[in-house]
Amino acid sequence: MNDPRFQSAIHFVIDTAELVRGQEQQFLERLQPLVCEQNVTLDLSKVQRIDAAGLAALITLYCDACKAGYRFRITDPSRHVAELLNLVRLDRLLVTRREDDSGCNSLAFQESAA
Repeated sequence: MNDPRFQSAIHFVIDTAELVRGQEQQFLERLQPLVCEQNVTLDLSKVQRIDAAGLAALITLYCDACKAGYRFRITDPSRHVAELLNLVRLDRLLVTRREDDSGCNSLAFQESAA
């Protein structure tokens, strides 16, 4: 199968401690075009705080990727983020192990202070 949607993914390392209201719009503006063009995996190991707006942004990215025929996954969530994703049952939908995403191209994403 040579379908590009099932080949390598771009791997982003989110280099910010918070994904909260006020930051989600910039986060979406940066990543929405990418999830509509290729598989994307986000490393959330550095994100220590996430709120409902951050969760909504992750769900938006997941839905946009699905509509476009691509995968959107999260890898290495911090303990707090993993607990919250588990609590709202999004871990089963969004979280993958890093070794499941072989062939990822890694990029860092850092939010600028507003």
